[in-house]
Amino acid sequence: MRTEQEIFDLVLGFAKNDDRIRAVGMEGSRMNKNVPRDIFQDYDMSYIVTDMDSFISDKHWIDVFGERIILQTPEAMSLFPPELGNWFSYLMLFADGTRIDLLLIPIAESELYYKSDKLVKILLDKDGIFPALPEPSDEDYHVKRPSEGFLADCCNEFWWVSTYVAKGLWRKEILYANYHLDTILRPCLLRMMEWKVGIETDFSLSVGKNSKYLSRYVTPEVWNTLLSTYNNGSYEDCWASLSAMIQLFRDTALFVAKALGYKYNVDEDRKASAYLCRIKDLPEDALSFW
Repeated sequence: MRTEQEIFDLVLGFAKNDDRIRAVGMEGSRMNKNVPRDIFQDYDMSYIVTDMDSFISDKHWIDVFGERIILQTPEAMSLFPPELGNWFSYLMLFADGTRIDLLLIPIAESELYYKSDKLVKILLDKDGIFPALPEPSDEDYHVKRPSEGFLADCCNEFWWVSTYVAKGLWRKEILYANYHLDTILRPCLLRMMEWKVGIETDFSLSVGKNSKYLSRYVTPEVWNTLLSTYNNGSYEDCWASLSAMIQLFRDTALFVAKALGYKYNVDEDRKASAYLCRIKDLPEDALSFW
């Protein structure tokens, strides 16, 4: 695997020799001093260029970076709508295990680039178009203090969608149930757990993308309870996961509400919980809810 210095030399060397590239920036985890280093970290690099079309129309220029295992160009895909506006990315995984995510940005949007992320660092600026930037910081990714409305909405969404999960389980529609459990209930739970971490750390840190560092900030008991909710291959397991998620969500939400001086909707919790218990006990051939 190539060293970090070798990748820098390669990316910067190419940029220095191409007049279309006026600046090079870097962002992402390698710019974040709070992220532990490992062999799978991407190189998130950006070229600020004068002629986007000439780069996009013929992708063979990226061959200089090495033999690739696979390439993805999200902004050229049909199934997934592009999200970067006028920017264009080459996501490259190489035969030696190195990964470079190279972003092309039109020079007219250079200001938008450096203001988009506090982890940006300018490595090359041929024309002096960038101001002096502060040291990279992950401040933008710190857990944010929720408003009382955010807390209420998160709770309401959790309890509302929990009824979909229970309904799906009663109908023996496990894929439907798991979809709502994993794509809506779980994000609500993780968001609430992140808020608790934020409170306990004075909202001074990030728990990482997809809550990947959450285990550092919760007790082993809470962590094991959370992990138990991922075993959903049977209806019994799904019911158990739903029950565990409910208890973990309730305990966490009560903590967050009390710590922030907000009101927790106990009535919503009580009525929704009773409804879920009724569905679980409902015979499979029931013709009436009561």
